[in-house]
Amino acid sequence: MLTQYKTMNRQIRAMSLPTMYGMLFTALYDMVDMFWIGMLDKEAVAAITIYLTLFLALEILNEVVGTSSVSLLSRSWGSGDIELTRRIGEQTFVFKALLGSLGALVLILILPFFYRLYTDDAKVIFHGMQYGYLRSIFVPIFFSSYTVNTILRSTGDAKTPMLLLLASAVLNMVLDPIFMFSTIPGTSIAGLGWGMFGAAFATCISYAFAFVVGFWYLQSGKAPLTIRVKGLLHLDWAIDKKLLIIGLPSGINMLLRSLITIIFLKLVALYGTTAIAALGIANRIYQFCGMPSNGLSMGSGILVGQRLGAKQYKQAKEVTLLSCFNGLLFSLPFILLLLLAPGPLISLFLGGGVISSEASALLRVYALCLVFLAISGGLGSAFFGSGHTRPILYTSLISGWMVQLPYALLVVLVFKLPLPWLWSAYLIGDSLDCLLRYRYFRLGDWKEER
Repeated sequence: MLTQYKTMNRQIRAMSLPTMYGMLFTALYDMVDMFWIGMLDKEAVAAITIYLTLFLALEILNEVVGTSSVSLLSRSWGSGDIELTRRIGEQTFVFKALLGSLGALVLILILPFFYRLYTDDAKVIFHGMQYGYLRSIFVPIFFSSYTVNTILRSTGDAKTPMLLLLASAVLNMVLDPIFMFSTIPGTSIAGLGWGMFGAAFATCISYAFAFVVGFWYLQSGKAPLTIRVKGLLHLDWAIDKKLLIIGLPSGINMLLRSLITIIFLKLVALYGTTAIAALGIANRIYQFCGMPSNGLSMGSGILVGQRLGAKQYKQAKEVTLLSCFNGLLFSLPFILLLLLAPGPLISLFLGGGVISSEASALLRVYALCLVFLAISGGLGSAFFGSGHTRPILYTSLISGWMVQLPYALLVVLVFKLPLPWLWSAYLIGDSLDCLLRYRYFRLGDWKEER
């Protein structure tokens, strides 16, 4: 039995570690992005924080098809049906591109109104428009680059997505200072001085690079699965319906979480521009620290789907539990870092400036949230890998809308308490969500065929 667990753990890490490293690289260049933007001014940091809150809501479209595609691709690949796997991959490309184009149009139209919802600071709005319009235009490319990674991971190739993400991360980190500053900080080398537009342009080029190279690889015959161009020229409603229905609960869950994030940002905005900037920086740090759990969840979800496709139900459960354990193990260094050095971490992204104790308190709260994220991510692999995503929706409704949000509204609007009281809402919501996910996991309905 011990040998079996060791073998399974090696499989989890073989699939998850490349995914984890790739996501860490992505999060790293997001943090480098924030580092350079922080050298502009705090208004620039506030601007990107507001934009990313809206962008998270748009990613619902990617989440719906992405969640469905992981389940469908991994199950069909695990059952040995190569042709069905190919058709699912092709339809994932088509469907995501259409949704991404629609989302980009909506994002561009509402962007000015969204900024004015949070601030009347002309500098913040100017930075936001410079950054947001260009990023929004490239949304279909962003979605398509994720499709490349999903297809490769679901067919057993976790290494290539990692290399694509690494290359795009390095490219972004090199281009950022060149595009943003008239003189690259710390050198006498002339840059283009495009400010926030330059930061957006560097990110867009990086994603476009990852997509083009990844798509070529899927066409080259070297990938585990070959995607045919002719398969991208039509919609297959039988597959597209499954892509929509299976991932819809996950998409609704993400919508509900995004709405909470939008409301939370409005509550934080009541404390001023500096509070918005602190939240944006802390969120980037937290997202980076959460990448091990997210990577393990994605990698393990594929393994769960493959084992369910092969009718290996006991092993699917064991993969899920081992994913929880690995998530806690890999998160431990980040938990200690956020608990012991929150102040220096925050100030690093404001050009070395002094940040408030309230911002440091948020990172300490996030350190505790990482514990529950690791367990929730591991449990999530069972739901996402099987395609049974409704429990994720139910846990979000209960923890977010029935507990977390009412608490936050009371803290800010009724009792008018300091920021740390608002930060604790994140811990309350995440801990309850984790407990509810465990309950649904124990019920075992996720093992049933969709």
